[in-house]
Amino acid sequence: MGEALEGRRSRRTATLASLAAELGVSRTTVSNAYNRPDQLSPALRRRVLDTARRLGYPGPDPVARSLRTRKAGAVGLLLTEALSYAFRDPVAVQFLEGLALACEDNGSGLLLVPVSPEADDPGAVARAGVDGFVVYSMPDDDDNFAAVLERPVPVVVCDQPTAVPDVDRVGIDDHAAMVDMARHLAGLGHREVGVLCMRLSTERNDGFASVDRQQRARYEVQRRRLAGLREGFAEAGVDWSRVPVVERYDHSESAGASAAEQLLAQHDVTALVCTSDILALGALRHAREAGRKVPDELTVTGFDGVPAAERAELTTIRQPTLDKGRAAGELLLDRGDRQRSRTLLLPTELLARATSGPAREG
Repeated sequence: MGEALEGRRSRRTATLASLAAELGVSRTTVSNAYNRPDQLSPALRRRVLDTARRLGYPGPDPVARSLRTRKAGAVGLLLTEALSYAFRDPVAVQFLEGLALACEDNGSGLLLVPVSPEADDPGAVARAGVDGFVVYSMPDDDDNFAAVLERPVPVVVCDQPTAVPDVDRVGIDDHAAMVDMARHLAGLGHREVGVLCMRLSTERNDGFASVDRQQRARYEVQRRRLAGLREGFAEAGVDWSRVPVVERYDHSESAGASAAEQLLAQHDVTALVCTSDILALGALRHAREAGRKVPDELTVTGFDGVPAAERAELTTIRQPTLDKGRAAGELLLDRGDRQRSRTLLLPTELLARATSGPAREG
């Protein structure tokens, strides 16, 4: 096996010209076998491909082809996380699947362009060989997003930022969804509540977030979700300045568990409202380990509707994350001749499950 592989590696690779000479056909015919198969009969195309495999011809050079056509044949997905996040976080996974489906339907590839939230060098964006970008949940005034807008390619934003002229966007109404959640909990009698939220800034803060920090959050989705809770609970007479909000920079169940522990150690609340299911699942874990009965002693809610939340019977806001990914890809790839940008808001649904109940007395 090793000798065979070594022989294959050392064998001189055939070229388009040598393959055409071997077959006694033109270079155009060989090229069409790969790029325009409808121009050849099935028998001729098979003969070209079979001979190419025998001679070791790898096919047309994709770099040279992209230079000729000015098309990379791929969509770039920009996200401010490590590459592994796209395959680890369940919301990111669902979004990625939806975007991949749109790319498959269009015959396009998908290039992940991860950048650190702390990074100030947009070189990865400048080097990405793509025909357009889907920007996934970026903070306001991000240098990498600014670099995307400088590229002469179409751009679609998913979720945030929203105030970008002439750019398509796919998202949900995060504010309205959280107003509904607050009204649901207020209807159950909850007035002493605490909140666990995802990062509000690119500057790390693992602790309590003041009202001023909430309102200045660079991540618009979190800013809108907190504002929705504030509005919904205000209808029930809750003073938001007295509502403890704990922020976590990392998005993980462990972060949710530690945030719940930090908040509950200092505040006696009847409900923990989390701005993601992942944080809520961590809060549930802490409640279980601390011997707090859910929902008899503590109500816990999330946001997203990931599969693990359903298994845990978590009360949450379900958003169509896979559909968001697919819609973002379709907006990018199926532009037609339209001149105006489009904003597509998808529906959400409040799912009241076993982790929410009436507020305990006393």
